[in-house]
Amino acid sequence: MAAFVTDQFRILNASNFIDSISNDNNSYYAFLGLPNPTATGFGRNLNWNEIDGTPSPVDNFQYSTHYKDTALFGKKINESNAVRVVRKIDWVQNNAYDMYRHDYSDSNQAPVSKSYRLYDANYYVITSAFRVYICIDNGSTGSISPLRSLVEPTETGVEPFATNDGYRWKYLFTVSPLDIIKFDSTQYIPLPNNWDTNNETQIIYEGGNSETNNNQIKKIYIENGGSGYSNQPSVKILGDGSGGTAQIVTNGGVITGVEVLTGGTGYTYGVVDLSGTSGNGALLIPIIPPSKGHGHDIYQELGGDRVLLYARFDDSDNDFPVDTKFSQIGIIKNPETFSETNVSTGVTYTGNTFSSLYSIVVNESITPTIGDKVEQVNDNGTARGYVASFDSEIKVLKYFQDRSLVFGNTPFDSQVHNSASNSSDLVDFDSSVTNITVGGSGATIDTAVNGTSIITTDDGKLVDAGVTFTNGLANPEINKKTGNILYIDNRPVVTRDSRQKEDIKIILEF
Repeated sequence: MAAFVTDQFRILNASNFIDSISNDNNSYYAFLGLPNPTATGFGRNLNWNEIDGTPSPVDNFQYSTHYKDTALFGKKINESNAVRVVRKIDWVQNNAYDMYRHDYSDSNQAPVSKSYRLYDANYYVITSAFRVYICIDNGSTGSISPLRSLVEPTETGVEPFATNDGYRWKYLFTVSPLDIIKFDSTQYIPLPNNWDTNNETQIIYEGGNSETNNNQIKKIYIENGGSGYSNQPSVKILGDGSGGTAQIVTNGGVITGVEVLTGGTGYTYGVVDLSGTSGNGALLIPIIPPSKGHGHDIYQELGGDRVLLYARFDDSDNDFPVDTKFSQIGIIKNPETFSETNVSTGVTYTGNTFSSLYSIVVNESITPTIGDKVEQVNDNGTARGYVASFDSEIKVLKYFQDRSLVFGNTPFDSQVHNSASNSSDLVDFDSSVTNITVGGSGATIDTAVNGTSIITTDDGKLVDAGVTFTNGLANPEINKKTGNILYIDNRPVVTRDSRQKEDIKIILEF
């Protein structure tokens, strides 16, 4: 039995995802992670940075845990940083464009893009002024190919308008300056959020999209002009709607033009009534607009089944160290606040940013390398971590722990093996033992930093480290055992510095 998931289902899922982000009960975060992907360890690859060396992410619960363990820091994604997007089709002079049709299929492909479905056709454009238009008419018929567009559309009125190159366009909206800054790309056009209630001045709804005057027909396509016809000042558009009329223009008995006089209401299919004429062989196709008219539902009309998420990481917050590296970008939903026992607290973390790193204040000015091991022998065994950052001004070392520090380095490292011992336990660092080694060099924990996030530098300046220390140690702000990983992208290593900002744009396709 043949079956498929419809485009409208994907568009609905994209809309539901946007709604989920705006729900106050949810917290979505973009995060960066894995600063040492070329080290020997689980989920890593010695050739990570080589051509074709970066591995594809693995989608299972084992790797999901690893993505959380190696995460560095996160930025909350709110509704203003999430938009539905569609393919970017630039208006370019002398290009031909498809027109909007409700009936593209494998037996009726779009003439310019050769697409079998509307949402793959080039039936809308964005102009140099960031205005978006639907192509209502491209001057084509069944025997005439689409014309080349020579005049850039500029009007912003309610109804479709003609340019003197044979095209008719319907204005939809102008991309706002803020959306241009956040979401503009070479591939996608951001769509305004809350289209049905959005009253921004750059959005104009069609006048004929009300409940009493919906599905107005704007275009009748001449598939075949037939022969033996005469001009008709008014003929009816028949179908499941009412009130539609058109004017027929002929040349030598062939229908060469059809002008819609009144678009009527309620049409989901229709046919032009030529029964009172003397000609034969004509095929005129009323083009059915989206439900309630062009511009009523921008997501359905343009096929908004993708969501673009935006996050900026910079040095404006202490959660984002400037001296680290990362090779993974991800999205996590509803991580919980940190728990000393690593047991679920049931309390969703809601801060604007989070650090998922452990921190140690040291007494020495050390020069560790990102990815170096930090170790401590204490009463519970050997605590191990990987260096993620070191702030030389306040002498705060940030680190993370993952399974490769204590287990093997293969996807099957948890199987029982003869070398299993107490060293396979993950051990926490302990402030009662102040000696640690960082990259093989000795250092000591500054246990005097206690019950505060404020650290005094060597020159007497007070600096807020962003996390509260207990005897020189601080925990992450989230419980890494919680939250759902929704997206992971492996990238060649990116090295941060004090002048750098990371603008992360993630496309989710539903």
